[in-house]
Amino acid sequence: MARTATNSRKQPEQAAASTAQARRFIKVAEVRSLTTLSTSEIYRRIAAGTFPAQIMLGPKSAVWIESEVLAWCEARIAESRGEAA
Repeated sequence: MARTATNSRKQPEQAAASTAQARRFIKVAEVRSLTTLSTSEIYRRIAAGTFPAQIMLGPKSAVWIESEVLAWCEARIAESRGEAA
């Protein structure tokens, strides 16, 4: 019976681990590196609604979801080549 309780405790941890692998938070330095945009241009585009918005983890801690930034980059490539995104 104790073994069943232990197994049920591990399942949420395993689910959280797989979610963590699928979603990664990145800081503005990495966003700049991936996009080659300046910090001010990133925030201008967020305000205009043309760039993925940041997630505030705290009053002075902003992060982005890596997959959203990469999808934005891929869409720019497709747009510049006249491909459907």
